[in-house]
Amino acid sequence: MKKVLGISFGRKLQTTDVMVKEALLQCKQAGHEITFIRAQDLDIKNCTGCIACVIGLNSGRTKGECVLKDDFHILDEAIMEADAVIYGCPTYETSPTGLFKTVCDRIGPSHDLAFRKVATDERQAAGRPQSELPDPRALKPRVGAFCSCGGALTKNWLAFMSPVMYEFSFPLGIDIVDTFDYHGGMAYNHVVGNTSVIERMARMGQNVVEALAATDEAERTRWRGEHQGVCPVCHCNLLTIPESGEAGKIECPVCGIEGSVTLEDGRLKTAFSAEQQDRSRLRYGGKLEHCIEIREKGAPPGQIPDLEQRLDRYRWE
Repeated sequence: MKKVLGISFGRKLQTTDVMVKEALLQCKQAGHEITFIRAQDLDIKNCTGCIACVIGLNSGRTKGECVLKDDFHILDEAIMEADAVIYGCPTYETSPTGLFKTVCDRIGPSHDLAFRKVATDERQAAGRPQSELPDPRALKPRVGAFCSCGGALTKNWLAFMSPVMYEFSFPLGIDIVDTFDYHGGMAYNHVVGNTSVIERMARMGQNVVEALAATDEAERTRWRGEHQGVCPVCHCNLLTIPESGEAGKIECPVCGIEGSVTLEDGRLKTAFSAEQQDRSRLRYGGKLEHCIEIREKGAPPGQIPDLEQRLDRYRWE
């Protein structure tokens, strides 16, 4: 039996709640322990950007705890306990809700798998006791899936949902095996009247169950979604053109990797090398690359001796 956490960023018993719960019920039916949290029921303050969590983690002084005192620890503990996470969010102006982004900001680099693993390795090498190490549960493998919902009948009104919703999972190293964007909700009085969507969420739950039952890493992380997307890692369809503007070159803004695009038989075909895929920020290689960049190139305090004097010009609010 594994522990599966469901998180809804929607209203009580409305579309997002029901979609997440339908997936959870499939996990419960398979014998797993389920927990459901509605984020709106928690008092979660905005991240202030003080970076005390990251500084404490990287310097070895703390385990990366946030200085804000609110209900975030409830969500944090539930995530640490979980073996799988299924989360959902409604669409506000083509993107997830402000509360969803706030939670992602609070997770941030202090919960990043690479940051925590490097900190753990350094402290173990220094002979520090287990009590001074980051939470060991942060390093256990997790699978996940997420869904979004929107009333618009045109799907591109959900254009930024899946790309942004990865901001919750990738720092934590949650391996997403399925995603689903539900659009056209305004055509139904309630999602419970849309049988196809309820069935789709049941399949999402079953996909998570299959991933939890996997006996090897490739099977555990295998993509089980019903769309492939243009990126083979995140399976999103959002692409950007690099600043160089070089013909045929593209980037996946979700993964932060480079690829190429060609026209074959009137259709666009994308390609990303295995090396680029391995440095996706959704995989450990990409997270470690970012961790090293921050730790080695971040400017320490004291580099501007007259900093306070220079700031005097701006002390007028």
